[in-house]
Amino acid sequence: MSQARQGPAAGTLPPPARPARQDFGRVPAAHDQPEWPEQPRAPQGAPNVLVILTDDIGYGASSTFGGPIAAPTLDALAAMGLRYTEFHTTAMCSPTRAALLTGRNHHEVGSGRVTEASTAYDGYTSIIPRSAATVAEILRLNGYNTALIGKYHNVPDWESGPSGPFDRWPTSMGFEHFYGFLGGGTNQWAPALFQGTQPIEPPADDPDYILERDLADQAIAWIQRQKSAAPDKPFFMHYATASGHAPHHAPREWIERFKGCFDEGWDAIRSRTLAQQKALGVVPENTLLTERPDVIPAWSALSPDEQRLYARMIEVYAACVAFSDHQIGRVIDALRSMGELDNTLVIFIQGDNGASAEGGPHGELNEGLFMNGMSEDLPVLLAHIDDLGGPMAYNHYPVGWAHAMDTPFQWFKQVASHFGGTRNGLVVAWPRGIAAKGEVRSQFHHVIDITPTILDIVGIAPPAAVHGVTQLPMSGVSMAYSFDDAGQPSRRKSQYFELVGNRAIYHDGWVAASGPTEMPWAFSMKPETIESMGWELYHVADDYSEALDVAAQYPDKLRELQELFWIEAARHHALPIIRGIGNMPGPLRPSTVRGRQAFVFYAGTTRVPPGSSPNLTNRSFRVEAEVELPPGGGQGLLFGQGGRFGGHALYLLDGHLVYHYNLMGRSREQITSADRLPAGSHLVTLVFVSDGGGWGRGGSVSLLLDGEVVGQGRLSRTVPWVMSYIEGLNVGLDTGTPVSEDYRVPFAFNGSLHRVRVVLSE
Repeated sequence: MSQARQGPAAGTLPPPARPARQDFGRVPAAHDQPEWPEQPRAPQGAPNVLVILTDDIGYGASSTFGGPIAAPTLDALAAMGLRYTEFHTTAMCSPTRAALLTGRNHHEVGSGRVTEASTAYDGYTSIIPRSAATVAEILRLNGYNTALIGKYHNVPDWESGPSGPFDRWPTSMGFEHFYGFLGGGTNQWAPALFQGTQPIEPPADDPDYILERDLADQAIAWIQRQKSAAPDKPFFMHYATASGHAPHHAPREWIERFKGCFDEGWDAIRSRTLAQQKALGVVPENTLLTERPDVIPAWSALSPDEQRLYARMIEVYAACVAFSDHQIGRVIDALRSMGELDNTLVIFIQGDNGASAEGGPHGELNEGLFMNGMSEDLPVLLAHIDDLGGPMAYNHYPVGWAHAMDTPFQWFKQVASHFGGTRNGLVVAWPRGIAAKGEVRSQFHHVIDITPTILDIVGIAPPAAVHGVTQLPMSGVSMAYSFDDAGQPSRRKSQYFELVGNRAIYHDGWVAASGPTEMPWAFSMKPETIESMGWELYHVADDYSEALDVAAQYPDKLRELQELFWIEAARHHALPIIRGIGNMPGPLRPSTVRGRQAFVFYAGTTRVPPGSSPNLTNRSFRVEAEVELPPGGGQGLLFGQGGRFGGHALYLLDGHLVYHYNLMGRSREQITSADRLPAGSHLVTLVFVSDGGGWGRGGSVSLLLDGEVVGQGRLSRTVPWVMSYIEGLNVGLDTGTPVSEDYRVPFAFNGSLHRVRVVLSE
């Protein structure tokens, strides 16, 4: 610091007072030592960290863990690292992702359910608190560059629209870069993408575009940019693929690679998978194959047409998973070619939960059907068998394949009570840091242990406070102790599980389980209680697959674990237990649109998600568009919601006014004006008057030009609940997939669209 200046000489007058100011013109004294604020630096030698998370892939799906789907990238990483055979997730996507990124149990961070089914109870709000900073934020503050490529399903539903707020989007949760999508899944051929907080569209002129390839391209490009600018600065990337989750999309040539591979059926595949698992050492030799539940028919009981259809559905799924593995391999190859792989900690979690049974008993051409209590008949599915995996389908396989992909366990995704919902394959590779290669680790661990493991390896203690906010203690424990010693006893002695009322507690080699409350494809809307649900008991130290219920033999042990479950549930904010994903008790979720009867949208408004859009289901409404039509006839979208797999749109086609209603792809109804609309300024209006009296009823449609009726008709039925959870509201042009096959996106309106007004009935 500079020495204090001397005051005026004795007998002299002080200088006139002047406003205080910084003396920027002063020449610094020789002993001034100005310094820049210190920039955070990662610990010396800290590795890059790549956390890969796939979606809806069960323990018994990929070859690395004995499954029928070849996964060369995962196999190669396992050969250079470790396979964990007792690793667990939460049984569903949003909860698993919140637990992964924060190192806390999902209820502790408000993520007891998917964001779309959140409630006001502390454990279920879908709001990750600032007291649980993500591993991305902690690493960013300690000298890492951070990026998220792919899926982020942790933005509260009501905050996912164009007005935000954006403080719970990835770029405010520790990720400097985000390229991907929000929500449970997206269309691989026409994804709803964001870069940062801005919606972007895939190239409309690339017939070969598919999301998985794009994500790999983006991941490689970001790593190369980061290392070009700062080669010594480590990065943290969360690479969360879309594949595995419906819709199952893959290039046609990849689908054909699996032709005939599953013709023997799900029962035979389960038996073969268990044999391969034993040969690989990823299950103990004494592991039993759990019984097929009654809700799944024996493969031999199916008709030849059913067998042909279901075999094709799993071929498409296998192609989807294999293609994703190939794209991940490109990222790994890029790291190797850059000389970065040796000092990159790769954590590859194969599935954020067990395989999904949401396709129901016989699969679906359109996954959105099950969300509306609807389903396609077998003849319709067979008629579209060649569309599966392509842009004209939003397909999902039947429950029998979900069960097979979770071999050797019971049940599947959403069923957190059993390992079929929560046991996932984990591979950890770090060539410079892990001496063991190609070995198996059987310590019991959970997704909450990933963040503490990363911090331990990097050499950063979990912070007591982040941005002035005191942090919750980590629920997880580091797994690093297991890297060099397969015989180390597990440091996780207990773990509770809960999701939509399905409950379990693990403690010291035992599991008590209660579930499933309902089948994942059959949403219950009844506020039923769980008191009558029974409990099972498994000694998983000797019964790896939970095949032998010993509750009757050990009632005291069961009672002990039941009491422990309630203690843990209370401690981690899992109470109250809410049965079924369709039950959402308590006050309604926050909303920017609830209570509004009128909305005004301007041309160019696109991709407004359902949570931020007017809900036009089960009610009457009016849509008014102020337009100037060009000579020769108007063309283009005025207003639309949804897309090819469910939606409705008001548009002009060759000068005619058209209203097209797409009932989840099952049926389409259209009302068209008799004549072309004349050029000039006009008010174009759509009026729908619902028949009322229940869910999904039909109604009358009128098309008006300046108040005069120019077209009339009826809708025989409408969507009862969810028009589309992926494709949003568009004004002036369409995005994603077209609501009607009469046009192709973007189908921009060729006149002037001043505004669109939507008015709801009371």
